[in-house]
Formats: sequence, structure tokens, C-alpha cells
Amino acid sequence: MDGWSAVSPDRGEVRAELVGSIHEVLVSAGQQVHAGDVLVVLESMKMEIPVLTEVGGTVGQVAVEVGDVVQEGDLLVRVESSSTD
Repeated sequence: MDGWSAVSPDRGEVRAELVGSIHEVLVSAGQQVHAGDVLVVLESMKMEIPVLTEVGGTVGQVAVEVGDVVQEGDLLVRVESSSTD
């Protein structure tokens, strides 16, 4: 998997795989996304890490804001999957 995010395709939950801070949020609730799209950018150890989705659909929830510190396993974004992606 590209990026450092974990996704549960059946639930569309994109979770952090490491401790970091949210550098950028690129999506909002209601937005359409496709598999491989960057949802947020994490900053960890002075590196910017794009967080991708493995499922396409509609963003149902953005659980973070710029500046938030996240722990491993924290929910970042929930994507309601579509059958077309």
C-alpha cells in the first residue's frame, strides 16, 4: 500500500499508521473521491506523508483538522464506498 495509512475497505475507515500531526486536509464531507486520492497529509519527523484512500466513494466524515496530533490507529477520514471504484 502506498502512503502510511490503514484502510478497512469494508468500512472505508482511513486510520493513521503512525504518530504525527495533520499538516493538510484535502477533502471535506460530501466530496467524491477515487481510490488512490490523497485525503490528508501527515507530518512526522519533519517528513510530509500523504494519506491515500484505497476505496472510492463519498467522504462521510473528516475526523481531523490541521494541527491535530494523531496516534497510531486514530480515525482520519471515513469514506462511504461506491460500487464504481
